[in-house]
Amino acid sequence: MNTNPESENATTPKPIVPKSATEALRPEAGTPPPKRSRQSRNQFVVFLNFLVSTIFLVTLAAGAGFYFGKRAFDGPGPSETAATILVKPNTGAQEIANQLERRGLISDARIFQLGLRAYGNEGQLKAGEYEIKAQASMRDIMELLKSGRSVLYSFTIPEGATVDQVFQRIAENDVLTGDMPTTIPPEGSLVADTQRFTRGTTRQQLIDKMMADQKKLVQEIWERRADDLPLASVDEFVTLASIVEKETGRGDERSRVASVFVNRLSKGMRLQSDPTIIYGLFGGKGKPGDRPIFRSDIDKPTPYNTYVIKGLPPTPIANPGRAALEAVANPSKTDDLYFVADGSGGHVFATTLEEHNQNVARWRAVEKKQAEEAAKAATEEAEPTEAQ
Repeated sequence: MNTNPESENATTPKPIVPKSATEALRPEAGTPPPKRSRQSRNQFVVFLNFLVSTIFLVTLAAGAGFYFGKRAFDGPGPSETAATILVKPNTGAQEIANQLERRGLISDARIFQLGLRAYGNEGQLKAGEYEIKAQASMRDIMELLKSGRSVLYSFTIPEGATVDQVFQRIAENDVLTGDMPTTIPPEGSLVADTQRFTRGTTRQQLIDKMMADQKKLVQEIWERRADDLPLASVDEFVTLASIVEKETGRGDERSRVASVFVNRLSKGMRLQSDPTIIYGLFGGKGKPGDRPIFRSDIDKPTPYNTYVIKGLPPTPIANPGRAALEAVANPSKTDDLYFVADGSGGHVFATTLEEHNQNVARWRAVEKKQAEEAAKAATEEAEPTEAQ
């Protein structure tokens, strides 16, 4: 018999105590969590945990905001068509951003402002009128407004226009600003060229530039003139160029027309230029389109009528262009003293009066034929057609 109680306890099974159904279904208690250390319960550690979590969340949010904001700033804009926007002087970045958003050119004014600040361009946007392309990104718009590449308008002065005619066109231009000058510059002092300018340019600024450009052009060509020209000054040079300008618009014969007038001046002959008669009668306003030139006009004495006066008129009769100035500065070397229209838009030249009279007779015949054809066409047009 084993009398060791420990051995008996080790071999004797524990009695099984039956459990109720409720107790059997109840989960057994798990292992209890370890007790928190005193350090983990410290308020400073709790604050540090909160701070780290906050920084992480803020960094995550900032990163997401930067990513999506940069996509919006660099991505295509909402505008489906090109548009122009006017940025007035001293306009702030916020006002510009709001204007762009109102016009539907950007999706969010705040993102545009943040982009300006991020790239250091908040104070770099320039005043002007800009053309925004369809679907231009905020970055594209920022770069455009930073560059100052404003929309440029064109203003073209045709060769041979008078100062009065140029002034009328400048006054009617609605892109230019400011009043017209009270003093009209001298005839021939405005460059016949295309001017490029931005909205807001004043009329006086444009006129000043045209005068400066013409002065520079005239002086440049005058310095390259032929040595034997019968012209005493640069003013006479511009005057003769204006006559050549009004006599022909064909580039292939300007130099030869200039030679006729240079030869006549050298021989002391009257210039006998029809455009000078017209300027003497009507000035810079120009001849009305329905007003013919009468024989009495040719004989009527005015300071500009070169059929009556000797030499050049007192001032130019128009604003000559570069080609006319070049033609007078270096005219063709000919013996021509006369020219008349040939009916095809050009002229036929002659060295003697007899030859010239024959050319005039041919021109009169062409004029008569043209008049008869025009009258016949007008009559046929006025006659009723038979009903079909």
